[in-house]
Amino acid sequence: MKPAAAAAPEARAATLTFGGVLRSEWTKIRSLRSTVWTLVATVVLTIGTSALLAWAVSAHLEPSFLADVDPVRDSMSGLMFGQLTVAVIGAMAITSEYSTGTIRTTLTVVPRRVTVLTAKLTVLACVALVCGLLCSFVSFFIGQSFFANATVTDRDGAADTVTHLDLHVALTDPGVLRAVVGGGLYLAAGGLLALALGALLRNTAAAISTAIGLLFVVPLLANFLPSAWEAHVVKWLPTNAGSAIWSLRPTTGDNPMLGPWTGYGVFVAYVLTALLAAAVLLRRRDT
Repeated sequence: MKPAAAAAPEARAATLTFGGVLRSEWTKIRSLRSTVWTLVATVVLTIGTSALLAWAVSAHLEPSFLADVDPVRDSMSGLMFGQLTVAVIGAMAITSEYSTGTIRTTLTVVPRRVTVLTAKLTVLACVALVCGLLCSFVSFFIGQSFFANATVTDRDGAADTVTHLDLHVALTDPGVLRAVVGGGLYLAAGGLLALALGALLRNTAAAISTAIGLLFVVPLLANFLPSAWEAHVVKWLPTNAGSAIWSLRPTTGDNPMLGPWTGYGVFVAYVLTALLAAAVLLRRRDT
């Protein structure tokens, strides 16, 4: 009787489908109250800061700045802050189980650990993508309402000359839809990077801190590099490379950035490398 009893759990594990694991992970992520509130914070923070920055740019333009205006990028600048809260969601999607010890139950029910990781990243990618697309499209339309009546102040001469220009773009214009959708893709990839770091570090604070460091702090520190290095290093950093996908016009000048899809490809390469390392360690560790 003992062999038959021991075989029962194995039979149940064998019949567990990937769809079942997906449903389980979806239940977990939506049942976390912190996830729901962080998603709300992401939407409010991203759209709010995007609107504020778009207004600030459109209302305080000067003739010398017009060539650098990107009405899409400048309408969605809040994505740089939204990526921080999405990183929190990504990290907690797996570290919350380590902190509570439920990861042991998960890996007992689903012995194939890569399947667990794949299900988690699939659910997270969908949630982050939907959230990112919502933020991108709403921010874009709000921003275009400001750029439709941009204020340009010419400060040359004794008196300032103020003119109003229509700098807005439409979704049907070349490259615009790609850039707006790219905002959602950018946030989704950032969330997956944080998930991978969470699987690697197994600690919420460590994973979130590392993600924020890679996405936010490192690009700031790179600005202090010698100019000869900066021109070659900055464009390959995760944030700088990934953000090219939601820019309408490529950044030129002393430090030109990568093209939209090339830059996003570099960002995805960072994410895939981290996920591969997480999968390898997850298979080798006990829990």
